[in-house]
Amino acid sequence: MLAAISYAAAGPHLRVVIFAMVTLLPIATFAGALATGYLTDRRTWVTSAVGLVLLASCMAFWWDWVPGHHFGRAEGRAADFGIATAHLVFLAGAAAGLRKRGVGDLAGLLDAALFGVCVAGPAWAWLIAPRLTASATPVGEMLALTDIAVLAAVLACLTRIGRRAQAARGPIFYLVVSCAATLGGHITGTLTARTGSAVPTAILLMIAYLTIAGSVLHPAAPLVTDPGSPGEEPNGRPPLLWMGAALCANPLIAMIQGVRGDDTASVVLSVCSMLAVPLVLARLRQMSQLRSRAERTLAHHALHDELTGLANRRHVVAEIDRALTDLDRGTIDEVTVILLDLDGFKPVNDRFGHQAGDAVLRAVADRLTVAAGPDDVVGRIGGDEFVLLRRGPAPASRLTSRLGDPIEVGSARVKVGVSSGMASAIRGEAMDRDTLIGRADAAMYAEKAAHRRERDAVLHPSNHPTAALGRTAGS
Repeated sequence: MLAAISYAAAGPHLRVVIFAMVTLLPIATFAGALATGYLTDRRTWVTSAVGLVLLASCMAFWWDWVPGHHFGRAEGRAADFGIATAHLVFLAGAAAGLRKRGVGDLAGLLDAALFGVCVAGPAWAWLIAPRLTASATPVGEMLALTDIAVLAAVLACLTRIGRRAQAARGPIFYLVVSCAATLGGHITGTLTARTGSAVPTAILLMIAYLTIAGSVLHPAAPLVTDPGSPGEEPNGRPPLLWMGAALCANPLIAMIQGVRGDDTASVVLSVCSMLAVPLVLARLRQMSQLRSRAERTLAHHALHDELTGLANRRHVVAEIDRALTDLDRGTIDEVTVILLDLDGFKPVNDRFGHQAGDAVLRAVADRLTVAAGPDDVVGRIGGDEFVLLRRGPAPASRLTSRLGDPIEVGSARVKVGVSSGMASAIRGEAMDRDTLIGRADAAMYAEKAAHRRERDAVLHPSNHPTAALGRTAGS
C-alpha cells in the first residue's frame, strides 16, 4: 500500500526509482532465503530467481516500458521479447514447484491449466484485442497472448493447489495474488494505452513483485514444493466432455472472429491451440496410465492373496499345471509341491484376536518367501494353509526351519508350529495336478496327526499307548 501511494504521488523520475526498488525486493528475498538454506528445493527456486533477475534487468534497461504505455500494446519490440522470456523463465520455476506440489494431483493440475488456457482465448478476443493500438504487430500479439495464457494456466493451477494444500496455503495465496495482479496489469495496460494513465498498471505490477517477495518470506514457503495428497477424478469419470470442449473452444472463437472479419482470429487459434493441445495430450496420456495401472492392480488382486500378497489358489493351480506341462515336455526333471498347515493358529486367534492372527499369517508368508528359491511359487490357499511349488526337489526342512520361531504380535510373542507334506513328480511319471496335490495333502495330514499324538503324549502321558503297554507289562 505504501509503495502504491508513493508511486502515485511521485514525479515521473522518482516513479522509475520506486518501481526499480520494488523489482529488486523479491530478488533480495530469494537470494537471502537461498543463501541461508531456508528454501530447500534449490533448483526450483533458483530458476524462479533467475527469471526475476532477467525481469528486473529488462525493466531497468527499458525503463519506459510501463510508464511509456508499451506494456499492453503488443508491439513486438525487443523489450517484449526480453520481458516475455523473463516471465517464462520465472514461470518455468513456478511450474516445476507446482509439479512437485501436485505430484499426486496431476490430473487436477492439467485440467486447471487447460481451463486457464481456454479462458485466455475469449479474454484476448473480446477484451484485449479490440482495444489494441495501431502499433500492435502479429508477433507482439502472439507474445502477449502467450504470456496471458501461461499466466492464466499457472493461476488456475495455483488456485487448485491452494484449495488442497492446508499447510502451504499462505505462500500459495501470495503467488495467486501475484499472477492475478500481473494479468490485471496486462488488461489495464491495454485499456489505458490510448489515453489513460500508466499508474494503475505500474501499481498492479508492483503488487505482483511484492507478493512474490511475501511468498518467500512466509513461514510455510519451504512447504510449497512438498508433494501434496493424491487427487481423484470427480465421480470417478475422466473429463472427456471437458477436454473436447477445451479443444473446440478456441477454434470456435477464431471462427466467430473470422466471420466478423477480425484479423486476430489466427492469433487466437494458433497460440491457444499450441498451448491447449499438448495439455490435452498430456491429460489423455495420464488417463491411459491410470487405466493401465488399474488393470494391473485388478490382475494382481485376481491372482494374489489380499492379506499376505502371496499367490492365491487360482494362481498356484495355474502354475502347477504349467510346471507339469513343462515336465511332460522334458524341459524340467522334477516338480515338487509342499503343503503347509499351521499348528496352534486357532488359539492365537481366539486369545489375541483376528488382527493378531493376520499378523501371524503375514509373518509366516514373509518367512516362506525368504526361504523359497527365486523361481519358487509361494501361495496361500486357505485360512492357515500355504503351498510352495518348485520346479525341482525341495526338502521341507529348509522351509519349516524358521517357521517355528516366535512372532511379535503387539507387545506379545506367539509361537505356532507347522505340519508339512511333500509330493514330487519326476520326468516320465504320469501324474496330474489333483494326484500331486492329493499326495502332498495326505502327507501333510499324516504329519499333522503325528504332531497331535506327540502333544497328547506330553499333556496326557497316562493315555499314551506306551504308558498302557507299561501298565500291562507291570501287572
